[in-house]
Amino acid sequence: MQLFDLKGRVAIVTGGNGGIGLGMARGLAQAGAVVVLAGRNSAKNAEAVAALRAENPQAQPMAVEGDLTQESACEGLVRAAMERYGRLDILVNNAGTNVRKAPQDYSLEEWRFLIDTNLTSAFLCSKYAYAAMVKGGGGKMINIGSMTSIFGAPFAGPYGATKGGIVQFSRACASAWAKDNIQVNAVLPGWIDTDLTRQARKDVSGLHERVVARTPAGRWGVPGDFAGVAVFLASPAADFLTGTAIPVDGGYSSQA
Repeated sequence: MQLFDLKGRVAIVTGGNGGIGLGMARGLAQAGAVVVLAGRNSAKNAEAVAALRAENPQAQPMAVEGDLTQESACEGLVRAAMERYGRLDILVNNAGTNVRKAPQDYSLEEWRFLIDTNLTSAFLCSKYAYAAMVKGGGGKMINIGSMTSIFGAPFAGPYGATKGGIVQFSRACASAWAKDNIQVNAVLPGWIDTDLTRQARKDVSGLHERVVARTPAGRWGVPGDFAGVAVFLASPAADFLTGTAIPVDGGYSSQA
């Protein structure tokens, strides 16, 4: 369907070299978009680009290494995409991390690290992507929140604060930039099988069993579960959808 055709579109996916980010990047590439991956690990970046090329020999993906907590890296990421491809249509703010502790046990350094990695990077990338999208007549921004945007987890206070901030930032940008034909939405992942949550299962006793018991779908999610929502929100099918926060969690957040 033309509604979901992304041919000719250029997408940046931060944290796109693994997990949910790579799952979304694969979906966007399969729908025809050219994908620019951003990540700190050059080896993982290269592996992800090779995987995208293997799946679609006609694709022209690239990777940009950088620390997106730094403004210069965010500006450079957008500039690199514009210099190579001449346009930017889609931004997925997915870069993020977590440190699991009780709220009183975090240091100020850890708090700032999580705020900068999960929230400040999204602000900076959006700021520079906005200018590029205005030049092109519009665009789509997809910000990755979390189910902790909806309710609290005792071991993820700063993380939840950043992800709640992602939702509110998305709504503010959606309101501000609608006049520029830029739609901004958030996606709220549930418990997804990634490197980050594999560590959580080591850190939090009984987590796996509790997640499966509460999830109506009866399983953990996988990165591929995010390909479809990424394509939808990046496509013309979502031209009148902005300021939303969509859970992708197998029904976990629907349970009391």
